Amino acid sequence: MSLMNLVDHATDKERFQTIQDYIIFCKKYLQFFETGLQARIVSQNEKQYQFYQYRDDGFYNITRPINTSLMYEEALFENASFQFLQVLDQLKYRQLPDAQLRQVLICTIYTIQQSIGAALDALPSGKSNQARKVNGDLFERLIRLIISELDTHCVAGTVQVPIKDDNGEILFHTSYQHDLLISDKGELKIIGSVKTSSKDRIDKVFVDKFLYNKLTNTNLPHIAIFLNDVQRKKTKQENRYGINSTFLPGHFKAYTIKLNPLDGVYYCDIRPNMITDSLLSQHIQTIDHFFYDDLWRLLSGHGQSLEEAEIEKEADEESEK
Repeated sequence: MSLMNLVDHATDKERFQTIQDYIIFCKKYLQFFETGLQARIVSQNEKQYQFYQYRDDGFYNITRPINTSLMYEEALFENASFQFLQVLDQLKYRQLPDAQLRQVLICTIYTIQQSIGAALDALPSGKSNQARKVNGDLFERLIRLIISELDTHCVAGTVQVPIKDDNGEILFHTSYQHDLLISDKGELKIIGSVKTSSKDRIDKVFVDKFLYNKLTNTNLPHIAIFLNDVQRKKTKQENRYGINSTFLPGHFKAYTIKLNPLDGVYYCDIRPNMITDSLLSQHIQTIDHFFYDDLWRLLSGHGQSLEEAEIEKEADEESEK
């Protein structure tokens, strides 16, 4: 498949309705990747990251940073995607997959999503905002599809929050839009945010939890799922590139300590300081922890009545599983 066809495919969100749709696109991109690039550029400051440069069919654009320790190449993806589906099947029946398959779960999600992002990077510069929007929407949908594959009800939508007076009478409703609304047994159990990066978004996740639980007088778990927190930077050397972290540890720590901690923060491509920093490591984990452990733990807790939550599913969700 040509790069132009891949870009056309990636920009059409209607083509991504099932997990298998994502896997099929990823296979096609990885096949193109083997022979269709102008160059691979190695990051100057963190060598495991590379940037792909397209030929004239992609305007010689340079992609987002790709973590080669997480990104499968074509030869490995076929088997990895099969194992990934096996993991989901086991989790669906509340079986705990082999611990060695945790990395398969992380890398498969990362490879699928980065294949979409990298393809969209071939759009002309004037369409970069469109690329970011489509990429973010498709990552949100991918995570919802994975959760739904586990026989767990999950949608994106708006929650109508009743505002009551001191006597318990409803005065009016205020609405909150969320990427993940996970419910079970007639109760809303988990609210989540799904973004490709925490850049310019981390504050909102903490504030959303504070306001929602304050207004509803609940302690509903709020989680955040991010793909990565790196972006391309140009170095002083001509035509050389490195990476910058977009994660703001000071903001994260301040909100965790002074406002409220989140009930789970998960990354595919976790940054080193999230592992080495004692406070960050308590609150941030790789995405496998959510699917192997935390989802089930959070679902077992007390939730909020769906009748009271009044969830209005997004129109875009109607075509999703």
